[in-house]
Amino acid sequence: MDLAPASGSAGQPWRRPQTYWPALSQALTGHGQPIVTLDLTALEHNLDELTRRADGVRIRVASKSVRSRPVIESVLGQDGYGGILAYALAEAVWASRWCEDVLMGYPSTDTHALAQLLADEQAVHRVTLMIDSTAHLDLIDMVASAGRRPEVRVAIDLDLAYDPPRAGRLTGRVGVYRSPVATAQAARRLASAVVARPGFRLVGVMGYEAQIAGVGDQGPAQDGTGPLSRATAAAQQARTLVLRRLQADSWGDVLERRSAMVTGIRAVAEEAGTPLELVNGGGTGSVHLTRQDPSVTEIAAGSGLFGPTLFDRYRAFSPAPAAAFALPVVRRPAADIATVAGGGWIASGPPGPDRLPRVVWPGAVQLVGNEGAGEVQTPLRGPGAAGLSVGDLTWWRHAKAGELSEHTHAFTLVRSRVSGGDVEIDRAGTALTYRGEGKAFG
Repeated sequence: MDLAPASGSAGQPWRRPQTYWPALSQALTGHGQPIVTLDLTALEHNLDELTRRADGVRIRVASKSVRSRPVIESVLGQDGYGGILAYALAEAVWASRWCEDVLMGYPSTDTHALAQLLADEQAVHRVTLMIDSTAHLDLIDMVASAGRRPEVRVAIDLDLAYDPPRAGRLTGRVGVYRSPVATAQAARRLASAVVARPGFRLVGVMGYEAQIAGVGDQGPAQDGTGPLSRATAAAQQARTLVLRRLQADSWGDVLERRSAMVTGIRAVAEEAGTPLELVNGGGTGSVHLTRQDPSVTEIAAGSGLFGPTLFDRYRAFSPAPAAAFALPVVRRPAADIATVAGGGWIASGPPGPDRLPRVVWPGAVQLVGNEGAGEVQTPLRGPGAAGLSVGDLTWWRHAKAGELSEHTHAFTLVRSRVSGGDVEIDRAGTALTYRGEGKAFG
C-alpha cells in the first residue's frame, strides 16, 4: 500500500458528492460483498491535516481507530508519525513483530497475553504496558516474578476528567472514567511505587483529555432518521454552547493538572536514574490544543485518518471521508422505499442516533424509524429511494473509525481525482483488516 504527500492537484473529489459517490459505484461494479472502501487521496489529505495541526509534535497511531496492519504500516512510514497506541495486549504482542514501539493505551488483565509478552524477548523490549495502580504490578508479578522475567516497561495513565465548580457545588463530571490518578500527589505516589519495585522500568505517562478530544463541539444538522425538528435543533444548539464553555474551562484544568502530574512523575523517574521517554496526550479532536502543552512529547490520533461521521462535528478541523461502505438495493417494497442488504453497523458508545451509520448517497433518503439499521436488511424511505433499482449501490459512512474494520476482511483501496470537472476513481488494490488476518482482539 503506497501513500504519497497530499496533492492539491487531486482537487478534493469528496467535496463533489453528486459525482463522487456515483463514480465510486461505477468503479466497483461487479465487486463482491461487502464493499468497504478506503480512498487513498482522502487518507493522504487527512494525514497532511493531522501533521499540520500537530505542528512538529510526533503522532502515535491509535490502532483501535484503524485495525488494518497495512494501513498502519503505511501511515508509520510518513513523516511526523511514529509508534502504535494499542488497545489490547494480544494485539500489542502481535504488533511488536512489525513495529518497534508499541504503547498500550489501557491496562490489561489478559494473563495469557501477558505470559506471551514476558516469554518473548523482542516483544518485552518493544511493548510498554499501561498501569494506573499497584494492582496492575501485582498481576504482572503473579504471572512471572521479577527474578524470573525481563524488566517490564510501564507507563502511568492519568485521569484528566473535569469536575466544574458551580455555586460551591459540582455540576457533574465531564470526561470519562479511566484512571484513579487525578492529582500530582497520587501521580508521584504511584511513580515511587513503580521505581521501588524490582523488575519494572517507568518509561512514560499518558494523559488523555477525552472530554475535548472525543466530543465534537458542533451539533449535527440531522440524525440517521432525517432532519431534526426545530425544537430538537434548538435544544442541541443550547447544549453545544454549554459544551464549548465546559471544554474551554476544562482545557485550562488539563494544562495545569497534567503538567503538575508529569512534573512529579518525571522527578521520581529521574531520581531513580530512569528518565521518562514519552508523555502521550490528546486525540484526533484535540491535536491543535495538545501540541501547545509543553509537558506532552507525542499525540495519539487515529480516527482523523478515516474521517467517520462523529468527527464531522468539530469546528477546528474537517477530515475527509476516507472510509466508506456500500450496501446494494435488494428489494423495492413500495414506491418510496428501497431495501438494502445489511446496514446494522452500529457504533459503540451512548445509544443514540449519532451512533447509526449515515447514508451519504443517494440524498433525500432516511432510515425508517421503527426499523432503523437492520441486522440483515435496512429499508430506506424518501424521495431519493424512488430512483433506486434492485442492484444499485447506496453509500454509507460509519459513526466511528476502527469499528468499520470489524465488518470486512479487507478494504478495497481506491484513488480519486478531479479531472475536467468530473470525478474519476481508480482501484488501487486491497488492504487486509485485522479480521482479514484472522485477528480478533475485542
